[in-house]
Amino acid sequence: MSFPTLWRKWIKESVCTATASVLVNGSPTDEFPLERGLRQGDPLSHFLFLVAAEGLHVLMEAMVE
Repeated sequence: MSFPTLWRKWIKESVCTATASVLVNGSPTDEFPLERGLRQGDPLSHFLFLVAAEGLHVLMEAMVE
């Protein structure tokens, strides 16, 4: 698959620079970085799977034609 460089950079940034905040008594705490990266069960993993599956689908259709 040949995704544009800028698009790949956006995906990498969304995975590598994730931050979180916790509500304590209804007030958000300061943001802190998530340091374990992409793990099983991460909601973003479903998105990345669909992106890869769509690319594979396009390649397979091109081969059939």
